[in-house]
Amino acid sequence: MTQKLTAIIEREGKGYVALCPELDVVSQGETIEQAKKNLQEALELFFECASKKEINQRLRGEVYVTQIEVTVA
Repeated sequence: MTQKLTAIIEREGKGYVALCPELDVVSQGETIEQAKKNLQEALELFFECASKKEINQRLRGEVYVTQIEVTVA
């Protein structure tokens, strides 16, 4: 079974941090692709190890990622 989840990746220092907001799972890597791959592995390990109760408690149904424009003084 597969499930589509969100990956938010941002530069931090010399590397990248990847976050899955639906489960609050984080990983990192030296490149964007490595951070994404490491997050995928972390999520797969989470699903292997977590109980169904923990998965249901942490899993958020809908996450929206968008940009907003604000006025900066």
